[in-house]
Amino acid sequence: MYETDGGALIAAFVTTYLVILGFAFLFGVAVYVVNGFAFMSLYRKVGVKPWIAWVPYYNTWVWLKLGGQPGWLALLPLAGLSIVTLVFLAIGMVRTQIAFRRDAVFVLLGIFLPFVWAFMLGARDSVYEPWRITAAGYPPPGVGYGSVVPDYATAPEALPVFPAPPTPPAPPTPPAA
Repeated sequence: MYETDGGALIAAFVTTYLVILGFAFLFGVAVYVVNGFAFMSLYRKVGVKPWIAWVPYYNTWVWLKLGGQPGWLALLPLAGLSIVTLVFLAIGMVRTQIAFRRDAVFVLLGIFLPFVWAFMLGARDSVYEPWRITAAGYPPPGVGYGSVVPDYATAPEALPVFPAPPTPPAPPTPPAA
């Protein structure tokens, strides 16, 4: 039989556990930061305030509304129903990428690597055409450009500003008689 020191075994277990927990925390922070920057670029492109990308549940709420889905579905993971939110996010991703002229297969990238999906759609060379969503028979996005009802997530400074039409010159006054 081997003799082991119980205290040393517990210390090794706790140390290993803390190291794994530390790496998991750092990985979670890295994923959060990369997703934040990715969705900032996407939200800026579609006319939504970019800071929303950094607020955890609100980010998902606006992401769902961008895809024409009800935003309250973002709260379902709090009740243990994450799969429902993921299904509706996938449906919303298909509708959103229609406005960017992407194929339906592109949604696989959004499901498995959402930050890459958001970076690609938010890139400078991608063009957002929200009218394509309604032309495909889907409801318009709930936020940003192309939304029917103005929303609190839409940045007034990001909306297009059209110059006022020039005022026509006043007609000449007839000469006095």
